[in-house]
Amino acid sequence: MKIAVRLDDITSDMDWKRFLKFKELLDRYQVKPLIGVVPKNRDENLKKDEKENECRPADFWEYVKELEKEGWVIAMHGLYHIYTTNKGGLFPLNNFSEFAGVPLEKQKEMLTEGKRILREKGIETDLFMAPAHSYDICTLKALQETGFTALTDGFGERPYYFKGLKFYPISFRLSSTLRKMEGYSTMVVHTGTVKEDDLKRYESYFERKDTQWISYREYLAQPAVKQSIPGRWKEFIMAKGKYWMVKASTQKQTIAKE
Repeated sequence: MKIAVRLDDITSDMDWKRFLKFKELLDRYQVKPLIGVVPKNRDENLKKDEKENECRPADFWEYVKELEKEGWVIAMHGLYHIYTTNKGGLFPLNNFSEFAGVPLEKQKEMLTEGKRILREKGIETDLFMAPAHSYDICTLKALQETGFTALTDGFGERPYYFKGLKFYPISFRLSSTLRKMEGYSTMVVHTGTVKEDDLKRYESYFERKDTQWISYREYLAQPAVKQSIPGRWKEFIMAKGKYWMVKASTQKQTIAKE
């Protein structure tokens, strides 16, 4: 199995200490990931107190462009990263969204604004990363009409086409993905929550001899297949099933702590 890496929730006010520790790990194993950059972050959960964020670069946008020069790939990660609906959309890993359930014209406005902000900072991308993995049919139409060509989401063992867009699947269950011999997938990482024990676990993944870690640019270059209707339903059921599994696990952990 060939696996690429994507890092979510990249903002100027994120937890830079944790991000840089993970970047050091990626650099050590020469893995060039995809990063989801939020054009104008308004999500307080992603923000780190400035007094505790001494690792923050002087110019966030210049730093992002330097990462791109190093071979990292940039996706637009929503607009504000604020969840305004309780919709899971076409890929219901969660039951909340910044986009799913929002009218088409409003979604187009949001995507256009996000692109404008990135363009003003010298960043061009046609790759979209939906906050909470949630998007609907209007999102796909809005993406096409605002110049996007691809999304980082979905399940499967290779890129696929759906509604005129190219999808780059993520891992359904990483432990299972790591054991597969054929195909492509993505390991999703939120560096803002990565602890020291997590770093050791991720390093053990990178050291595996039976797994080939590839750059996201290599992943982007892979040909895609057309997704079938049964494949679409299978993906939806898998996403909804994972949502319920995670919810049940969280409830058990809460009860255990009480």
